[in-house]
Amino acid sequence: MKYKLIIDKNVEEEIIAIVHAPSSLTQQIENLVCNFSGTDRITGYRDDEMRLLTFGEIECITVLDRKVIAIDVKGNHYRIQDRLRDLETVVPSYFIRINKSTLANEHRILRFDAVFSGGVDAVFQCGYREYVSRRCFAEIKRRYEGI
Repeated sequence: MKYKLIIDKNVEEEIIAIVHAPSSLTQQIENLVCNFSGTDRITGYRDDEMRLLTFGEIECITVLDRKVIAIDVKGNHYRIQDRLRDLETVVPSYFIRINKSTLANEHRILRFDAVFSGGVDAVFQCGYREYVSRRCFAEIKRRYEGI
């Protein structure tokens, strides 16, 4: 397999892949290209700090006290100025909706726990827990069963 990258600021960006047959690699490349929005980070605010957060270090983006909050791998909470529905169009495809007010990085979900009330919680690697709605959990199950 050959790989060639040409960087030219004067030409419109274009990605061409020539393959013998489709495979899981070509599907991953297609997903990456189609879901790339031109940026891989967002600005988060905490106390007097402003920080660029890469999507890979964000565990989830949720609404707490009517504010959009990004929770990073260390469990720190950063306020995001964008609306959740606007962020949903920007985040990569590995962010999944787990309830009406939360987008979760599925690579950072440690496990799903059944809770006493009959629901399901997503447990993230930083220790943060968020409930998963029944509708979203059914979609997540279909997604994982399709693998």
